[in-house]
Amino acid sequence: MNFLTILPMAVVMVAGTQLVAAVFLASGDRPRRASAGFLAGAAVVVAPGTTLAWLVFRLVRGAAGGGGGGGGRKPVETVIDWVVLALLVVLAVVVFLRRHSAGEPGWMGRLQHAGFGYAFRLGLLLFVVMPSDDLTMVTVGATAARHGLPWWHLVPFVLLTLLLLALPLLALLLLGDRADRVLPRMRDWADRHSWIISEAVVGFFLVLTVVDLLK
Repeated sequence: MNFLTILPMAVVMVAGTQLVAAVFLASGDRPRRASAGFLAGAAVVVAPGTTLAWLVFRLVRGAAGGGGGGGGRKPVETVIDWVVLALLVVLAVVVFLRRHSAGEPGWMGRLQHAGFGYAFRLGLLLFVVMPSDDLTMVTVGATAARHGLPWWHLVPFVLLTLLLLALPLLALLLLGDRADRVLPRMRDWADRHSWIISEAVVGFFLVLTVVDLLK
């Protein structure tokens, strides 16, 4: 396993409310400043959150003797695989239950006039309080630690998460006036279909984890 394997989990991080909020911010009065604040807030949560999970499971693996050489499967690796499997099952349930709740709550109307500070706080809050994001960060960190991947393997995951969140702003910058038609479609797609992609990604990780357990 390498960083390419955990990259798809970035889709789960942004699917739903997070991407919808990014579209509203890119459609607002100050799209560049608001989008930059939102991305900064997300980065402040995602990078340390994923790193903390990786560090905790790396320490557990090392303390239990799973970080050294030698053939055979270490008991601690089996335990971590079961933890990851449980996290993925819970994540799949959370994504399914939230499939119709990613709509447009009343507070999103205020995003049209958001500045950098408000958008920054929103990015912090959304990625802290969303159970799906918390579970995803722990899953990614635990998976990387279980397979002995160095910390830098988490960096592409964080960067891809931010890139996906930046898509509405990039559409605005690249398409100009045509973005007025593209952004609502992007928002509607995130509302209706992003949970399906998330479930597919979670299912893919479930299969990988089960394969690890059967080795």
